Amino acid sequence: MTNVKFISWEEAVNWLKSQPEQQELVRACFYDDPLTAAVERYYASTEWRAVQQLIENCRKGRALDMGAGRGISSYALARDGWGVTALEPDPSVVVGAGAVRALAAENNLDISVVESWGEQLPFPDNSFELVYARQVLHHARELKALCREVHRVLKPGGTLLATREHVISSPADLETFLAGHPLHGLYGGECAYLLGDYETAISASGLKLLQVLATYSSDINLYPATIAGLKEKVEKKLCISLPETIFRRFVVPLLNLLHGEPGRLYTFIGRKL
Repeated sequence: MTNVKFISWEEAVNWLKSQPEQQELVRACFYDDPLTAAVERYYASTEWRAVQQLIENCRKGRALDMGAGRGISSYALARDGWGVTALEPDPSVVVGAGAVRALAAENNLDISVVESWGEQLPFPDNSFELVYARQVLHHARELKALCREVHRVLKPGGTLLATREHVISSPADLETFLAGHPLHGLYGGECAYLLGDYETAISASGLKLLQVLATYSSDINLYPATIAGLKEKVEKKLCISLPETIFRRFVVPLLNLLHGEPGRLYTFIGRKL
């Protein structure tokens, strides 16, 4: 990649977008332009379809998109009828709050933008039916404090959906993960926690941890790959055809058990009782 450390995430992403050999990564991260086309591609993605299935029974109302970035999740939530507040501390017009504001205006969507951090949310208690955090918890400076704030601003019965969070098996794995991360070297900011750290922080906040989706258990974690594609690869390698129920009930848990790569992705669902 490069040995240069950029001053801002905007500079790092702009550099990445200028590299012809990195365009696949740019598209996978939804950093490509125009932004509206990128967010529409996210809205149609297998990742978002899996998210929709997880929150389809949630009481619809106000959603907090925490760590909104350039607004791909804010757009998707608004398209699905949520009134969205995008929380994003970076003011950037490329990868931050400025981009979300422009996106909302261009598409006439109900998205308000607040430039602040998750550890001290500037909202009253019981404000949201949903807190959606895509690749956010592993960036937390104080994970337990952030989760306590999520619990505080959720309404009773409200849901936390934290997706694509980096998990490590031991503290020593963090250095290995960061050294191999394709974007960390450009600006920093990436991190990862033990699975138990996430589970403890969510539960200790007062939220009930309803579900933990390991890497191969959801298209949310696998995107841009899919469970269907994974099934095809396994069947090809074993030279057999597996019934869907057998694959999901036995093969997927085995793959999750064997998968120990530092920084592997998990998704967490919690609820305020």
